[in-house]
Amino acid sequence: MKKAISIAATVLTMAACTSTNPFLEEWNTPYGIPPFEKISVKDYMPAIKAGIEQQNAEIEAIVNNTEAPTFDNVIVALDRSGALLSKVSGVLFNLSESDSGPEINAVVEEASPLISEHSDNIYMNAALFAKVKAVYEADQSGLDREQQMLLKNFYDSFVKSGVGLDAESQERLRKINSELTSVIISFGNNLLDESNAYKAEIGASVSNYYDMMASTEDRALREKMFRLYSNRGNNGNEKDNKANLLKIMELRIEKAKLMGYKSPAEQILSDKMAGDPHTVDVFLKGIMDAATARAKEEVADMQAVMDQDVAEGKLPAGSRIEPWDYMYYAERIRKARFAFDESEVMQYFKMENVRAGVFATAGKLYGLSFEPVEGVSLYNPEAEAFKVSDADGSLIGIIITDYYPRDSKRAGAWMSNFVEQYYDANGVNVRPVIVNVGNFNKPTPEQPSLLTIDQVETMFHEFGHALHGLLSQCHYKGLSGTAVKRDFVELPSQINENWAFQKEVLSTYAFHYQTGEVIPDELVAKMEAASNFNQGFTTSELCAASILDMKWHELESVEGVDVEEFEKKVCEEMGLVGEIIPRYRSTYFNHIFGSSGYSAGYYSYLWAEVLDKDAFELFKQKGIFDKETAMSFRHNILEKGGSEEPMTLYRRFRGADPDAGALLRARGLE
Repeated sequence: MKKAISIAATVLTMAACTSTNPFLEEWNTPYGIPPFEKISVKDYMPAIKAGIEQQNAEIEAIVNNTEAPTFDNVIVALDRSGALLSKVSGVLFNLSESDSGPEINAVVEEASPLISEHSDNIYMNAALFAKVKAVYEADQSGLDREQQMLLKNFYDSFVKSGVGLDAESQERLRKINSELTSVIISFGNNLLDESNAYKAEIGASVSNYYDMMASTEDRALREKMFRLYSNRGNNGNEKDNKANLLKIMELRIEKAKLMGYKSPAEQILSDKMAGDPHTVDVFLKGIMDAATARAKEEVADMQAVMDQDVAEGKLPAGSRIEPWDYMYYAERIRKARFAFDESEVMQYFKMENVRAGVFATAGKLYGLSFEPVEGVSLYNPEAEAFKVSDADGSLIGIIITDYYPRDSKRAGAWMSNFVEQYYDANGVNVRPVIVNVGNFNKPTPEQPSLLTIDQVETMFHEFGHALHGLLSQCHYKGLSGTAVKRDFVELPSQINENWAFQKEVLSTYAFHYQTGEVIPDELVAKMEAASNFNQGFTTSELCAASILDMKWHELESVEGVDVEEFEKKVCEEMGLVGEIIPRYRSTYFNHIFGSSGYSAGYYSYLWAEVLDKDAFELFKQKGIFDKETAMSFRHNILEKGGSEEPMTLYRRFRGADPDAGALLRARGLE
C-alpha cells in the first residue's frame, strides 16, 4: 500500500506541474535538445523535488519487489531510475557553469544539498544494497561483460558510499557530504567573482592571461597581471578561498577515515588505473625531474636575453627572470630561434574554420558528418547546435558549441552532456546531446575570432571528449560515454589533439581570414620546429599542479596547515624552479576544490598522455587517417564507455601495453 501511495503522489505532483513546467513534459524538440526557451529559473526546484520523489518511488519498488533479485529487476531498474532528476540536473548544473547568474546560483545552492542527501539515501539504503549484493554474489556467468561491469560499479558505489557503516557513522557521513557540497559551491563562486575582478582590472579575461603575458612588453604590467591572476582566492577578502580549501580537505580526510582509509588520495585511487598514491607519486616524479632539467636550461637562455636588455639600458642592473617574465622572454626566444610569430599563425585560425576542421577530421576518421540545426533556441545566443550523422545517415547525436568568454561562464574549457546515450526500456538507442564549452578570443568589429595555437589544440581536445560521448554504444547510463575511470577519460580527448596541426588537417581549415589563402608550408614548418619549444615550462607547471593536488589529498590532517606555506613547501620538495608556479595554485584550483571531479586525479592528464602518445604512434605507423586503425579506436575505445576495464580496451586497440616513454619522446624531454 505504501508503494502505491508513493507512486501516486509522484504522479499527482507531476500532473499538477505539467502545464507550466517543461521538465515535467516530454520534450518534443528536434533531437531531444532541451527546450531552453521554455525553461525559467522557477521551474528547477519543483522539478528537482518531483524527480527526487519519483526516484524514491522507483527505489521503493525495487526494494519491495517480492520476486528473487535478478540483474534486470535490481540493477537495470536502478540504472533506469531517476530519469527526471537526471533530466533537470543536466540542464541546471551545465548552465551553472556556462551561463550562470545570481538566480541560478541560488537554485544550485538550494538544490545541491537536497540532491546530496537523496544520493546518500539511496546508497546507504541497506534493504536496497541487500538486493544488489544478492545479484553480485550470485552466479554471473549468464551476464555479458558490460552487465558485469555495471553490477560491479553499483556494488562498489554502495560500499564506497558507506552502506556498511554503523548508524552513527552513516549519520556523520551524511553531514560531511552535505557540508562538502556547500563549501565546494562557495569555492567555485568565489573563484568566478575573483576571475571577473581580474577582468575588470586588466580589461581582459583570465582565459587570455598566457597570451598577454607572452606579448606584453611592459614589465610592471606583467607583474601586475601575474599577481592578480596568481592570487585569485588569496587576497584576504570576502572571496578568499583558503578557509574553504582547508574545510574541504578537513571533510575529505574525515570521510576517508570513516571509510577505513588513511587519506583521501588512498580512498580515491583505490579503484583507479593507478591503484594507489605511491604509483602516482613515482610516475609524476619521473616526469618532474625531466621537466625541471629542461626548465633550468630555459631559464638560463632567458636570463641571457634579459642580461642583454640590461646592457642596453632597458632594465636596471641585477634584473633576474621572475615568474612574470617567463612567458614573455620565452616568446622572444621562440621568435628569434624559429623565426616564428604566433600572431602571424593566428591569422589562419578563424574559429569557424577551425571548428570545420575539427568536424572534417572526425569525418575522415570515423565517417561522421555535421550540419547546423536551425530553428532551435539554445541557452545563450553564442551557442550553436550541430546534428551529427554516421556514414549511413543515421543519427549519432547533437553537439552544441559555446566558445566565447562571458562573466556568467567559469574559465577554462570542458565537455558535458545535456542528454546521455543509453538504451531505454523499449530498446531505443537514445542519442546524446553533448556540449563543448570554451573561452576563446571573441570576435570584434574589426576581425573575427582568431585562435591561438593553444586554443586550437583545446578545441580538438574537448571535441575528443565529445566524440567519447557521441559515439557511445552502451546499453546502460551508468557506463555510457565518459563514465570511465578518471585516469582513462583523457585518452579520447588528448589523442584527438594529435591531428590538430598535421599538414593534411591544416589544409582543411587553416585559411587566412582575409585572403582565404591556405597556411603556407614554410609557416607550418616553423610551427612544427617550434612545437616542443618551452616544454620545460609547460610540463613543469602541469606536473607541479598534479603533485600539489596529490600532496593535498595525501594529508591525514589539516591541523596547523597554512595554505601558502604548504604550497611553498610542496613546490620546494618537488624541485620546481622558482620562476615557475603550478598551473593552478591552491586557491584557484577549481578542478579539485571547485568540484570533486579531479581531486587526487589531476595527474590523469599526464597519465592519459602516455596512452595517447603511444596510441598515436600506431596511427603514424599505419597512416594518420588509416581507416582500419581509426575504426578500431572507435569500436574498442570510443563506443565502449566504461563497459570494460580500461587496460583491456586499450590492449584490444593497441595490441600491447603502452610504452611509458612515449610521453617524454613526444614532449622532447627524453
